[in-house]
Amino acid sequence: MTENDNLVEKVQPPLVSYHYAGFWMRFWAYLLDGIIVFSINGILVKPLFRTIGISLSDSGIISPYGITAGLIFYLYFILMTKLFRQTLGKMVFGLKVIPLKGERLTWGTVIFREGIGRYISATFNFLYAVVAFTPKKQGLHDIFADTTVIHERTKIVEPAYS
Repeated sequence: MTENDNLVEKVQPPLVSYHYAGFWMRFWAYLLDGIIVFSINGILVKPLFRTIGISLSDSGIISPYGITAGLIFYLYFILMTKLFRQTLGKMVFGLKVIPLKGERLTWGTVIFREGIGRYISATFNFLYAVVAFTPKKQGLHDIFADTTVIHERTKIVEPAYS
């Protein structure tokens, strides 16, 4: 071993201390995302349906518009989270989704977190309050997917060298 090999062994990587995003920050980001998805449906989907001649008067989730609006809702969250690790709402509030295990968000994790997890949270709204009571500010969808949401500005703590 050379002298440089010993030096590499003694250097420890810096520790990162995350500032987890709490209930209210995540709530405001989600509210903004809801406005964005609602706007996409109103600006793009409704005029397209009218042009094609598909009725918008059919109400309910099982209508053509309901299915399309639902697809846009889930695709927005899945694609934005996978590609950018944040939605537009999270970008505005400086939040980011991170995996607790591994370095990157996989498609499986994102689809599970945003698809299944968001469905559970949307169906049982009161369960979203779990974010306020967990140490890492995780919702049920985060707990199931081993993810959490942090503020983008993190604090790096340098290790103590002996």
